[in-house]
Amino acid sequence: MAEFLVAIGLVFVIEGLLFAAFPSAAKRLAATAIESPETSLRVAGIISAVIGLVLIWVVRG
Repeated sequence: MAEFLVAIGLVFVIEGLLFAAFPSAAKRLAATAIESPETSLRVAGIISAVIGLVLIWVVRG
């Protein structure tokens, strides 16, 4: 459970750094996400999750 919380914390750190470094790009990305169809967002989410799982499997394997 501790590793999971560390992973969530790392996500917040990376996301926070991206918003701090590139605020206008983050706003454009959010606007684009709002206008995108749900199917596209769902597919992108599934692909991201699979890539993340493969990456974890390779590193921790």
